[in-house]
Amino acid sequence: MDDPTTVSNQRNQSAPETPRLNLPARMSDSSVYLENLPSRTMHINRLINSNYNGSPSRTIYSDRFIPSRSGSNFALFDISNSPTSAEGKEDGSGTYNSLLRAALFGPYTPDKKDSLGSPACRNIFRYKTETKRSLHSFSPFGLDESVPGIIHSPVKAPRKVPRSPYKVLDAPALQDDFYLNLVDWSSNNVLAVGLGNCVYLWNACSSKVTKLCDLGIDDSVCSVGWAQRGTHLAVGTSNGKVQIWDASRCRRIRTMEGHRLRVGALAWSSSLLSSGSRDKSILQRDIRVQDDFASKLSGHKSEVCGLKWSYDNRELASGGNDNKV
Repeated sequence: MDDPTTVSNQRNQSAPETPRLNLPARMSDSSVYLENLPSRTMHINRLINSNYNGSPSRTIYSDRFIPSRSGSNFALFDISNSPTSAEGKEDGSGTYNSLLRAALFGPYTPDKKDSLGSPACRNIFRYKTETKRSLHSFSPFGLDESVPGIIHSPVKAPRKVPRSPYKVLDAPALQDDFYLNLVDWSSNNVLAVGLGNCVYLWNACSSKVTKLCDLGIDDSVCSVGWAQRGTHLAVGTSNGKVQIWDASRCRRIRTMEGHRLRVGALAWSSSLLSSGSRDKSILQRDIRVQDDFASKLSGHKSEVCGLKWSYDNRELASGGNDNKV
C-alpha cells in the first residue's frame, strides 16, 4: 500500500501550476475576483451596461428633498477655464467622461459644449423641471395663458404708412419762404392755404375748394391760423394787419393792427389770439374787446417765426430767427 504522503505529492506534481499575482502580503487572492466585489460596484456596472440597450427608460421624478437632475446645469461643476496646453491633441478621456456622466446622471444629460450658452446664474440643483414661459409672464401686468376663461388680445401688426400721398393739391402761388406759416388744418377737417394774396379752403370730406378772401395787389398772405372751434380763421398780412374771417359764411369780421411789418406767426388760445411779426414783437389780442391788442411782448432780437400755446393754455412758446425759443 502506498504512503498517503507520496500520493498527495504525485497529485500536486500532475496538476498544472496556476500563475499567481504579485500582491501585497496582507491582500489575499480571493479579494480580486469579481464575485467578491461589493454590490455597489456591481450596480454601477449594470448602469453602464444599460446605456447600450435600446429599450426606453422610465423617467423618475424627485421629491422635495432630492433635486431633479433633468433641470440641473452640470457645466457649472467645471471650474477650470484655462485652455489646454496641447492644441490639436485628441482627448482620450472624453469617451470615458461621457459614459460616466450618462451612468450617474442619466442618458439625457446635456454636454458641457451644449451648455456654454446657458446663463451662469442658474443653480446647480433644481427641484423641478424648467418650464417654458411666455413673454407676458415676466411682466407684472401680464396674464397667464394657462388660466381658462381669459381672452388674450391678438398681437397687432405694425401699421403700414404709405409712402405716396393719396391727395395732391395744386398750389401755384405758394410763397417759398421758410418763416411763413401758410397752411393750417382745422378741427372740422378743413385745410386753409394762403396762395399769394388769396386764401383757399379745402374740405377733406367733400374735396370741395372754396376761395375765402382776396387781399388785393398791395397786400399778401403771410400766415393763417384756425381757432380751436374750427369756425373762424385768422389771416396775417404783409402790411402788419390781422384779419378775422368767418369760414362758414366767407365774411370778414374784424381787422386788427399793431405791427409795423409782416405777421408770420399766429396762435389761438380760446378767444385770445397771439401774433408774431418781423418787428420782433408779439401782440396778445382779445377778440371780445374793441382794442387791437391787450399786451405786447418783446424778447426776440429778430423776426418771430413760430408761436404755440401749451395744452392747458397757460404758457406760450415762441421761436425767432435769432435761434432762440
